Amino acid sequence: MTSWTASDIPSQRGRTAVVTGTGGLGFEDALALARADAHVILAGRSPSKGAAAVERIRQSVPGATVRFAALDLASLDSIEAFGERLHSSIDSLDLLINNAGVMTPPERQVTANGFELQFGTNHLGHFALTAQLLPLLRKGNQPRVVTLSSVAARSGAIDFDNLQSEHSYKPMVAYGQSKLACLMFAFELQRRSDAAGWGIQSTAAHPGISRTDLLPNGAGAWSAPGIARRFLWFLFQPAAKGALPTLFAATAPQAQGGAYYGPDKLGETRGYPTVANVPPQALDIGMAERLWSESERLTGVTFF
Repeated sequence: MTSWTASDIPSQRGRTAVVTGTGGLGFEDALALARADAHVILAGRSPSKGAAAVERIRQSVPGATVRFAALDLASLDSIEAFGERLHSSIDSLDLLINNAGVMTPPERQVTANGFELQFGTNHLGHFALTAQLLPLLRKGNQPRVVTLSSVAARSGAIDFDNLQSEHSYKPMVAYGQSKLACLMFAFELQRRSDAAGWGIQSTAAHPGISRTDLLPNGAGAWSAPGIARRFLWFLFQPAAKGALPTLFAATAPQAQGGAYYGPDKLGETRGYPTVANVPPQALDIGMAERLWSESERLTGVTFF
């Protein structure tokens, strides 16, 4: 795993991948997979941004098999419609990268279904999406699901009494909860795949601290995080480097199901992919099972 880069990705010819998020890490994931000859479906909210991302990939990788598909992770109707379109257009799915995210909006916002925006998008949206695509994944060739967490998960806690931040809203607390939920979901998906014989390898990854639009778009360009991103940009590694743990989890033969990958330097804030430290609270199986059941109840989806 030493100094693993995108050039180490084995051929993905014949594999179909869905990547959520058209900018930043999602774009870099899609670009690297296209270079490795995967058929890439780049899913996001904005058709114009999606079209621009697809065009950039095609310019960089002539002959790339890549297309945009509309998906709003803050809407269960959009997720269901995306799943229906995918089921009608492909027979199987080999890779799902649950990447897209929202970070620290200064005021509490809600999704179309009334969920707190970060928890609803980062966790519940990807939870519902994975359930929608599970039948396709089960038909895939050595299928993998990679779910993005964050260094913020270290301080995260699942507060079932304030899951939607209705009683109090603190942007980073809500973000940390959502990213801890993503990590626990990845681990629980692997346990359930093993128990049910789904044949799916589920892993988690985090990008360290990377130069993407997540901070300024979420908290705002002139928020404390946005200012840090704007003026302390040199402390943030490039998005292409931040994407490496995800790409390792998604493609490397040595990547393990139920593992967690992140950068190897400076407290996992930058560097090349390595096995990441798992926050102790993410290992609470009872809490993970409760979170899974609550997520099914909230989203109305089931895994089968």
